[in-house]
Amino acid sequence: MGIQQRSRFLAGILAFALSLIWSGPVFAYDNPELLPDQPTPVIDLARALSDNQRQELANSLEEYESRSGWKIRVLTQYEKTPGIAVKKYWNLDERSLLLIADPRGGNLLNFNVGDALYVLMPRLFWVELQTRFGNQYYVSDHGEDGSILDAISAVETCLDKGGCNVVPGLPKEQSLWTLTTSIIGGLIAGIAALPRKGGKAIAWGWLLLFSPLWVMLFGVFGIAPILTRTQDVFPLFRNTIGFIGSAVLSFITAQAITREKENTDINL
Repeated sequence: MGIQQRSRFLAGILAFALSLIWSGPVFAYDNPELLPDQPTPVIDLARALSDNQRQELANSLEEYESRSGWKIRVLTQYEKTPGIAVKKYWNLDERSLLLIADPRGGNLLNFNVGDALYVLMPRLFWVELQTRFGNQYYVSDHGEDGSILDAISAVETCLDKGGCNVVPGLPKEQSLWTLTTSIIGGLIAGIAALPRKGGKAIAWGWLLLFSPLWVMLFGVFGIAPILTRTQDVFPLFRNTIGFIGSAVLSFITAQAITREKENTDINL
């Protein structure tokens, strides 16, 4: 993992930890006067959404609740919060998800998750959902509105599938990371397969000896994230070609270096 990606990952985890502390006061106050008179699934106090986005999202969430029975509610806030009043206003229960968008905690997104949702998506899912769509880099690139809408879309996709262990989709950074680990795994496999003695085309013993390393790099880090997050076959094909290509290249290169060294020793 590159330095920049590690920094982003650690920053996301730190932001999540801080958000847990910050999200405590969300229900610490009771300000029902901030709630609209008419029932709506979206309360946009921070004006993170445009008027059209707000209306379209409200209609979409109402339609989704009617179709699936899952209640998703959105609250954006900045300096003022209705606090505990939203529980009664929306009648939040075990089949409810409340998305709270508040940038003051470092990470834009916070989630109050009903118990029934935890059965389908474990706690690590919500950690990843927050760190992927709520981090400052994502918000900077896609806006607060994009962060909110993309997070809701991911949740609805998983609910329609009957649950998810990980957030669907393969971010660009993770896609490049899987390609990198696949290529490194191929390099190791190619070098390990180089025959140490004459008469052998491939050193199977050495290849198997190093298999925990290159299998982990290619299989666990290069292929598994793709299979669990997307049905797109291109990253799978690309990483496989990257693994095979780097393995063949490293094998041929190491073989050429070995032969050149042997010729040099003979001449001497």
